[in-house]
Amino acid sequence: MDTRQMRCVVAIADSGSLTRAAEILGLAQPALTQTVNRLEAEIGTRLFVRSRRGATLTDAGHAIIDDVRASLAYGDVALARARSIGTGTGGELTISFVSHALYEVLPRALRGFRALYPEVKFRLREMNNAEQVEALERGHIDVALLHPPVSVNAKVHELKLGAEGMVAALPSAFKLADDGRVSLAELAQHGLVWFPENQVSGLRNEMLSAIRSAGHHVSVTQEANRTLTVLAAVAAGLGWSLLPQSVRALHHDGVRYAEVRDGDGLPSYELAAMWRVRSRPGFADSFAALLDKRGT
Repeated sequence: MDTRQMRCVVAIADSGSLTRAAEILGLAQPALTQTVNRLEAEIGTRLFVRSRRGATLTDAGHAIIDDVRASLAYGDVALARARSIGTGTGGELTISFVSHALYEVLPRALRGFRALYPEVKFRLREMNNAEQVEALERGHIDVALLHPPVSVNAKVHELKLGAEGMVAALPSAFKLADDGRVSLAELAQHGLVWFPENQVSGLRNEMLSAIRSAGHHVSVTQEANRTLTVLAAVAAGLGWSLLPQSVRALHHDGVRYAEVRDGDGLPSYELAAMWRVRSRPGFADSFAALLDKRGT
């Protein structure tokens, strides 16, 4: 049953008359009658009972009418999607991100993009650095929001999105000093909960080096792949952590945040967007343009 035949069946079922259905479809009644007759011959059963009063569905017609309506609806959606993609107003955009991007950068860019391209569907995937690099190389994502520097085995654009300092995350039961801050010595004493080396090796090494250069022996005593897991480990007393300042927006039971009194030498969390170089600009380029206007 092709689309034309399906539209004929639905029009007759809805109107209850071949004459009215022909008017709705803009067809001559004999042409509509021939179409229905051929269809019934093809499937080997009658779909309508014709009488002077009109046309009503047979049992076979009732059995398929819902499926016919659904098929037409799916077809209309597919055509609309193809049309919107062809005109550059619809499609999909797959964005991966580290949790650092969730607090401000990503929501703002999504709002701006949705206002410009309301028909585009987002596919959002939280990934660590290593997972994003692999997905970018394989073409599984369109835009990656990650911590630089990273090495990508593909031609990519890179846009630096800024940096922010570190804040200590520690168990809420810990009593802070009068100034509400903690020291590098206290961080070192409790051990660090942090991300595996293969995720952000450069930042991890800089952080540990800065603490050791200040005269403190420190090590990562617990690793975790996601920020929420890091915070859960901190709340459980497995160590303290150093996270981007924007994490303050994330409340977690059993965790408090504090500035590091002598943390001027600590590195910053940098954030960057990467997307593959294409022969023609696409949605990824448009999304990156919005990221580049983050300060306006």
